Amino acid sequence: MAYLIAALAAPALGPVLYRLLHEHPKAVRAVDGFVYLAVPVLVAWQVFPHAWEEQNLLAIIVLVVGFLLPAAAERVSHVIEHHADNVALVVGLSGLVIHASLEGAALVPQAGSIAVPFALAVILHRIPVSLVIWWLIRPRFGILVASAGVGSLVLGTMAGYAVGIEVVSGTPGSALVLYQAFVSGSLVHVVFHQGRHDHQHV
Repeated sequence: MAYLIAALAAPALGPVLYRLLHEHPKAVRAVDGFVYLAVPVLVAWQVFPHAWEEQNLLAIIVLVVGFLLPAAAERVSHVIEHHADNVALVVGLSGLVIHASLEGAALVPQAGSIAVPFALAVILHRIPVSLVIWWLIRPRFGILVASAGVGSLVLGTMAGYAVGIEVVSGTPGSALVLYQAFVSGSLVHVVFHQGRHDHQHV
């Protein structure tokens, strides 16, 4: 239960860190650089180990499609450019919520205790994830929507924990991996596109 509480509390540190750093102009570039680095690293951490383990490049191909599809839509018409980014952002956030629910299910105690390294990894990586969500949503939609985005991680974790690892494990793993690969690609697109056009340090 202690691990679950820590996992639920960790996302709150992302917005706090964002605010503290943005009160110091010299730290703004560091925050942006961290986000540009964190998203690809998180994507690689999520997708590439599975591709290596399965000796299957399909997940990587789907990731690339997820990255290129919003860009292709923008080139079709500049009128839908803003909306294409919004759709990619929603899809990307849905993937993170699914990931959070799977982690919540994994925190359900099974036979024996949960491995400490695993629990710490789950808890600690939620801080940069929530920072990324806040960085993407706060400049464009404001504090309330950004808070809802970070809060969705908490709700997803609670839902996963409530359902339990047995039920979640019944979902086809290959389908979840491919979906997460697609939304990871779309999230990377949003990060670099928003950083190029929309991000204002406020």
